[in-house]
Formats: sequence, structure tokens, C-alpha cells
Amino acid sequence: MQVKSFTGANSQEVLAQIKAELGPDAVILSNRSFRKDGLRCHEVTAGIERPGVHRDGTEHSMPPGWTDWHKDWMQIKSHIYALMKPSLHLDQLSPRQRFALDHLQREGVDDEVLLELYRRLLAEPGLSVLEPLDAMMPVRPWSRAAWRERVHILAGPFGGGKSISALRMALLLHKEDPGLIIAFINADCVRGTGRLVLRHWAELSNFAYQEAPDAPSMCKALNACTNADYIFVDMPGLERSVTLMQQLAALSLDSIGAATHLALPPHCAPLQTAAFLERYKGTENSSLVWTKLDEAINYGAVLNVSHMSGLPISALSYGPGLRGSLSAAASSLLWRLVFKRQLPDENTLTPGML
Repeated sequence: MQVKSFTGANSQEVLAQIKAELGPDAVILSNRSFRKDGLRCHEVTAGIERPGVHRDGTEHSMPPGWTDWHKDWMQIKSHIYALMKPSLHLDQLSPRQRFALDHLQREGVDDEVLLELYRRLLAEPGLSVLEPLDAMMPVRPWSRAAWRERVHILAGPFGGGKSISALRMALLLHKEDPGLIIAFINADCVRGTGRLVLRHWAELSNFAYQEAPDAPSMCKALNACTNADYIFVDMPGLERSVTLMQQLAALSLDSIGAATHLALPPHCAPLQTAAFLERYKGTENSSLVWTKLDEAINYGAVLNVSHMSGLPISALSYGPGLRGSLSAAASSLLWRLVFKRQLPDENTLTPGML
């Protein structure tokens, strides 16, 4: 993506520059007003997708009709799965395995995931259901040992719980090592309520707090946090036409070696979740942070999203309070969610259930 900042005396002048240089398809990534030599100026950062480049230097782009073809293929695939179900030899599975598949289907696990699980179980009679599921749902638990990156970016939809999860992640690190110096940079400075909550709890927890809605202020904020062991950047939600990679580039966060965590609640509709994953993909050192787990009635989405994205799960966030309401991800905790609908602070899974 090509990203560039434009400056002018007023917004109309800046927009004219953007249209002349980048064309009418350019996307506005950020804007700000400031004074220079006593005059009011406007700066707008815009970006536009250019054709990709192969390793040999040749350009590539999506073929014509790709979007329509993809939609048609998804419909065809759903019909294929529907036709395959009656031919499955479920009688060749053990009662315990059949019980697990039935439960996962009721929990809203996708047919694609169930068929992959069925194939593995049929190939290895007597195999525990949890063995193939562990491979489908990787874990990278939130801790200092597993996450040594200094900057951690929390992204996700508006109202998805990313700000509270970021605070909880910081508090868990601080509990592990009270000597850590932790700082917060709020890039979501438009919404008043979320901004005040993050600032209030960061200051109460003795964490440094900065605000950075654009690239210059982000650079300044990062420089002000040079003594911090961990820096958490709270990103704003994405508009429909913007991807996370575009947003990170607009804030000059795309090349600093940060870890990016996608905070998602488990009760979004499947199509909405798939759209989120498409717009938030592309970052390295990424993970999933499941939020608002106490508000969900089932947890099939936890398995579906892991299978679709391939991202490891790092943390589980739940409950109203800040302390004791986030757990580092572990396979045993995830199976409690999926099979028993138990949150991490509740009773442990009954041994031998699967």
C-alpha cells in the first residue's frame, strides 16, 4: 500500500491534492489540524492499494471477478458439506468421539472443522478428540517468557473489549514482575468514554499514559517511553474500507517489530467474524485475545476462528473487574470453554470426560 501525508491551509485544498496524486480511490487514514508560524494548517494521511509485487519483481493483482467467484465457491462448499454428512460413517467412531462431535456441532463449530476432525478420528481409532483439536487451536500463553516483544498492539472492533483487555494483560505482567515499567499509548483518541477509561485506569495502575492519533505524535510518544519494558498501543476500530496494515502504516507502526493482538468477542455472527479476520490479517507475531467470554452462551467461534486464521490464542478475558479477569491461554482452559462452558475462574474440567 502507498501511504502519504498531505498538508494545506484547509481540508478542501488537501483533499484536492490527494485526489490529484493518488486518485479518487484513495482512503483517508488520519487527519489533524495544527498551527505553524501562527497559521492554521491541515494534515491528512491517505493511502491507496497498488498491485502487489512477486519476488522476481513482476506485479500481480487479483484476477477480474475474483470476489464473485469467491462468494460462489463458499456457497458450493457449504452444499458439498451438506451432501457429505449423510455418508459419514459415524458408527465407526467410539461413543465418546461421537458425543464430542455432536456437542461441537451444537456449539456452532463449522462443518469444515468437524469434517477435518472426523477424518483424523477415523484414520486413528481410539484417538482422543483433544489431540487433533490441540493442533487446530494453537496456544501461545500470555507471559513474559512467551512474549518478549517490547511493543504490543491491541486491535479489534469498536466495543470489542480491547482497551480493558490491554489493561488486564499489563496487570498480569505486573503481577508476574512488579518491577516492570509499563506504558500505554492511546491511538483511539476520538471516543471520549473509552479514552477517559483507559487513561483513568492506566494512571491508577501507575502506568505511563500517552495519546497519539497520528504518525508524528506516535513517534513522539514512543520516544517518550524509551525506559518502558512493555508498551501497549490501543488502536481504534477500523472503518469498513480500511485494513489493519493500512492503519499501522498510517501511524508508522508497521516496521517497529511489534506484536499485534486481535481482540474479539465470541458472540459475533460468523460472517462478521470472517470480515474482521480479512481486514485484520497480515501482521506478524500476532495472536487472538478472546474478550467478553462471560457474555457468550456458547464457544464454537473460538475453534472456528483459530481454524480460519491459524493464529495462536494468547489470553482469555472475562468478567467486569480488572484484576483476576484475564488468564493466559492454555489448552485445558479452552476445552473447559468449548465442552463445559466454564470460564477460567470456575471449576476445572472433569478428568477423563473426553
